[in-house]
Amino acid sequence: MSGRKDFLSQQAPENYVAGLGRGATGFTTRSDLGPAREGPSEDQIKEALAKRAAQLGVSFTHLTLINVQINPRFSQAPTPSAYGAVEKKEEDDDDERFQDPENEVGLFATGAYDRDDDEADRIYQDIDERMDRRRKIRRLVPFSPHASSSLSSTSACEAYGLSNSPLYKQIADLNPFAHREAREKQERDEYEAKNPKIQQQFADLKRSLGSITDEQWQNIPEVGDLTGKNRRTKQNSRQRFYAVPDSVIAGARNSTEFDTSVTDGAQTNGSGSDNVDGTMTNFADIGAARDKVLQVNLDKAAMGSADANSGSASTIDPKGYLTSLAKTDLRSKDFDIGDVKRVESLLQSVIKTNSRHPPGYIALARLHELAGKPVKARDVMAQCCSLNQHSEDAWLENIRLNEGHNAKVIAAAAVKENPQSTRLWTRATELETDQQSKKRVLRRALDLLPKSVVLWKQLVQLSQDESEARLLLSKACSEIPASIELHLALARIVETVDEARKVLNTCRRANPKNAEVWIAATRLEEQVGSKNTANIMKRGVQSLANENAMLKREEWIEQAEKCEEEGAVLTGQCIIKETLSYGLDEDDDRKKLFMEDAQASISRGRYEIARAIYAYILRIWPTSKSAWEASANLEKVHGKREDLWNVLEKAVEAVPQADDLWIQYANEKYQSGDVDGARIVLGKAFNQSPSENIYLEAINLEAKNGQIDQARELLQQARQEAGTDRVWIKSVAFARTHPEANETNSSTALDLVNQALQLYPSNWKLWAQKAQIYTTLSRLPQAREAYTTGTRANPKSVTLWLLLSRLEEQQAGSVVKARSVLDRAKAQNPKNERLWLESVRLERRAGNLTAAKNLMARALQPSECHKSGILWSERIWHLEPRTQRKPLSLEAVKVVESDPTLFVTVARVFWAERKLEKAVT
Repeated sequence: MSGRKDFLSQQAPENYVAGLGRGATGFTTRSDLGPAREGPSEDQIKEALAKRAAQLGVSFTHLTLINVQINPRFSQAPTPSAYGAVEKKEEDDDDERFQDPENEVGLFATGAYDRDDDEADRIYQDIDERMDRRRKIRRLVPFSPHASSSLSSTSACEAYGLSNSPLYKQIADLNPFAHREAREKQERDEYEAKNPKIQQQFADLKRSLGSITDEQWQNIPEVGDLTGKNRRTKQNSRQRFYAVPDSVIAGARNSTEFDTSVTDGAQTNGSGSDNVDGTMTNFADIGAARDKVLQVNLDKAAMGSADANSGSASTIDPKGYLTSLAKTDLRSKDFDIGDVKRVESLLQSVIKTNSRHPPGYIALARLHELAGKPVKARDVMAQCCSLNQHSEDAWLENIRLNEGHNAKVIAAAAVKENPQSTRLWTRATELETDQQSKKRVLRRALDLLPKSVVLWKQLVQLSQDESEARLLLSKACSEIPASIELHLALARIVETVDEARKVLNTCRRANPKNAEVWIAATRLEEQVGSKNTANIMKRGVQSLANENAMLKREEWIEQAEKCEEEGAVLTGQCIIKETLSYGLDEDDDRKKLFMEDAQASISRGRYEIARAIYAYILRIWPTSKSAWEASANLEKVHGKREDLWNVLEKAVEAVPQADDLWIQYANEKYQSGDVDGARIVLGKAFNQSPSENIYLEAINLEAKNGQIDQARELLQQARQEAGTDRVWIKSVAFARTHPEANETNSSTALDLVNQALQLYPSNWKLWAQKAQIYTTLSRLPQAREAYTTGTRANPKSVTLWLLLSRLEEQQAGSVVKARSVLDRAKAQNPKNERLWLESVRLERRAGNLTAAKNLMARALQPSECHKSGILWSERIWHLEPRTQRKPLSLEAVKVVESDPTLFVTVARVFWAERKLEKAVT
């Protein structure tokens, strides 16, 4: 067994508290700390110091003197700790600056002070003392001779870490007046004496205030802020404005007036008012005065006086105002300098981040230019060009910012770095002033870029001689055989047509899939008046179809319209003829599509192309009545009269049964003043189609020209050949308006209407004509009988019922019978808005407004005519007060939704209230 005691038998360590690891808190008693004892007495301290002096080899008096001079508090003996460590006392232990904010004293209050703590305190104390010695022993100061002999021993010097040299040469600051703190205090006092504070400077003045009297004290001025800005602000804040009452104004106005009259009891004041305090106000006079002042100001403004033009007003030239704005240059004064600097910093960061980014440099240069710094802008672009030699945009911007010779130098450097840039060569050409220099630059450019169409075109444009331009274009075409533009330009300026054809053929062989060459060839044939124009276009379409290079229908129509715009009408017509049906099947509604194409061309003002499209339609559908009418309408609106006649002539030949075309043809002849031509047209129409329309048109023609007998004969012939009800109605109306010479009682018209009713007894117009004839003859029973018989023959004719009702109301004067007629009519024709409207108006004309409202309420029931716009309009205008019109209109619009009559009524309501915008919308 080991001789080591077990754990429980071992002695507990110092400051052990049972259960502290489990969270238990112990307590300390007096027995744990040991018996209390007093510290060493003064005699014991002196005895200890004597022993220490004997060990050091110095006298007790000298050691005490050294300790006192080094530390004045040394005379107070420090109290040693329980373990022998001297407790160090600080001067400023109670200073709040050195107190722990977390209160460590309270935190470690329960801890015991053991040997380790004592050793740590001793070590820290030794370090503090050594640091104090190092700080204080710096300078050598003279020391008194009586102390040098007693402090020269080696042991004493070694005890304080000094050398063997005399102590007065080694120990510094033994004299309290030689301390560094004293020296610093002395220097500080000297500085303060030379630079006294303001408080010290005025100390004598403050002391002298005690001798002033109360009166002098009261006369001391107030101290205030006398700076300009604050003084003005405070003065403005102290200003107060008050509205002057009208009574004051009236009193001031009347102060100079005198009244010579005397009232009973008292004399009036100067204003002539009974109230002597001037509180009476005449608002009418004040308003008149204000109007007068306003009128004076307006007159001054109208006359352009100096008062009106000074200060607030300014004269503006309306004509030159926009021009002056356009000529205004943007300079730095027009911008906020802060904004310019912010943008400049952003752009600087962009170019610093990526120095190979030309747009950043360009933006920065333009910013400087806009801010009025052109030199800085040029420097930026110069830097950009040095870093981005192959950037076209950078070089172009640099050239733009420079002028004259500098721009040319920069352009030369640009084309040297970018010899393949067309834009740079073009810009270099623009910098030259004379033609020869421009040509020289372009020739140099073409040596490097022989395939540039732009450069060739510029060089040709500079040529003043046509032969020179021809040679240049020939060279250009040989260099660039695929350029259609150059070939077409050469074809325009060659001397003969054969040469132009040869050029176009060369271009066609080089570009077999280009339709523009074939169009140019067709236009060439049109210009020379060749009959081969259509064949050229046909061959071109076939060739393009074989090469699978056909354009779309819309693109062909666009090319045709372009040809018409440039004057090549025949070429456009050939294009329409050969390509209008391309890509369409037989099943497609081609006719409708072609008609839409023609209308689109008309809307764009391309009437010749529209004629070509109509001609194409009529070639496929020669009997199409709608196509002939559309073509005739085009000629009528946008063509000549002769062209219209030609189209109508062809139309009646192609569609002889179309009465509308015959009638339109005859009307056009008649409107042009050719009456005989119109008769000839109608005569041909009789031979082709003797219909009632042709007869009636011929009758109207003769009646307009005063040929009454001829018109009467035509009517008789029409009744025999085409005896329709319409012919009979026309005959009766003609007999009523054009009676015979010996006829006085409309017997002819009455006989004709009786004959017509035998043939057409259910025609309500004939019954109405018969009743009107009797009404004209004042034979009301016969007229009533005619209307009644007509309603029995045709009970669904609302017009006959209405005419019968008005006959009873107006002619017979019987409102009851008229009401009965309308009730029978509504029974025969339920849900008819015209009958309900007439019933309401009948009651309103009779003065029965209540009955009219009741009828309207019945009419607007969902079972009757709930969505009738005309009934709602009648109610809004005539049956409701004006204040109810607007809400009733809103309700009607919600119910009816869409009805032109109702919308017109609502617009009239808004118009009556002067809400014109709502009325329009």
